[in-house]
Amino acid sequence: MKSTAWRRPRVILWAAACVVALGFLVALEIAARHYGGVPGPITNQAREVLFPPKPGPLYGGLALMMVVLTWRQRFIAAGSAIAIDVVFVLVRLAIDADVPEGQFFGNGALWVMLGCAVIALTRRTGQDRVLLLKGVGLGLLLVAGRKTGDTWLLITAKTRPTVLDPYVAMADHALGNPSWLAGRLLEATGPVTTHVLDLVYAQLAVAAIVVAFYQLRNVAAEGRFPRHHLVRTFLVIGLLGPAVYMIFPVVGPIFAYGPGTSGTGGVEWSVANLWPHTPLPITAPHPVPYDGLTPRNCMPSLHTAWATAIFIHSRKGPRLLRYAGTFWLVATLSATLGFGYHYGVDLLAGVVFTLTVEAGLRAFDRGWDRQGVQLVAHGTTVFAALLVSYRFLPMEMAKHPALFGPLLLLATASVIYGYARTTKQWDPKSAPSIRPEPQPELV
Repeated sequence: MKSTAWRRPRVILWAAACVVALGFLVALEIAARHYGGVPGPITNQAREVLFPPKPGPLYGGLALMMVVLTWRQRFIAAGSAIAIDVVFVLVRLAIDADVPEGQFFGNGALWVMLGCAVIALTRRTGQDRVLLLKGVGLGLLLVAGRKTGDTWLLITAKTRPTVLDPYVAMADHALGNPSWLAGRLLEATGPVTTHVLDLVYAQLAVAAIVVAFYQLRNVAAEGRFPRHHLVRTFLVIGLLGPAVYMIFPVVGPIFAYGPGTSGTGGVEWSVANLWPHTPLPITAPHPVPYDGLTPRNCMPSLHTAWATAIFIHSRKGPRLLRYAGTFWLVATLSATLGFGYHYGVDLLAGVVFTLTVEAGLRAFDRGWDRQGVQLVAHGTTVFAALLVSYRFLPMEMAKHPALFGPLLLLATASVIYGYARTTKQWDPKSAPSIRPEPQPELV
């Protein structure tokens, strides 16, 4: 009876979460077709059973799913995925199918994940079934998260015809316009640095999977997932972040004050062609129109948010993983500024956003004690204060950088300090080893 009483609330919670997630995906599907006239995440996911997909997310999802398998099962799953992809490639070559560049394979990974779901429902029972279904769900969530994000970005471009870049650019004067400085430094360092930072920026998911693998390395042996891990944080950041894009649409300095990039934007849409060589003048900001293709995905910087999450979750790993997490954070911050994708104030908002999400997830696991509530409330308050100040005090921030610059940094530092101090108290301390007292010899 006790076991049943414990399980029932969790079943209701998971059922409610599934219903909400399904409703959210259906809403995104409708919005994508309404605003962009394109398929949404549900249709795109279903198409990849047969049509050419992007292989990276699918194989990343498969790799994440395999944490619940034994090594023998992992080899079988990977081999099956590759074999299925070989068949798909041969068929496409035989019929001379029109395949987008870089999308010749990937279906095999999806077929294996779906096959594991069928095996879990038909061949497994009890905890084994639950564990395998959780693994499949985690892998599919990674893929669905990517498609959901793409749809969100389309919606931001179609529903927000004007952007608030002039406000953010003025507020960024308080930090000394770091994107302009970073852009010039990146040009001066040559192509090697540019290629390295571009690789780091584009392969953020790879770093996340490496850290997640380390955290989930014992799932198959222990038969359960750890209470808190990086994948949870990544998914929540990806779910909540785009909602802020709708409230605070910003495209970034290379678009609003430069020529644009990646086939979107252009000088004809920019406020002025200033980035990164011409200092930004202090002028009264106002919303400006922008094209219907460029995502309004700058506030907060989710690349910064995800890189910060990788850094946090790598702290308990071995030395090499900790060094890699630090490198990825520094390189990501350098890339976001140096390529003109973000303003400096975006990065501060991204750091505060991540620490607040992390605090919320960990406080939820602990039952929302007083420390957890205070930590989340503080992070939420600082994050809201940053957005309000960027929107309504940009001229004051630009005219008084000596005052507002340190205030922005101190506000961000207060969240960092509060998170570090509180979570240090939450983390279990290793018990000191107790040596047995020597026993007297028996004569």
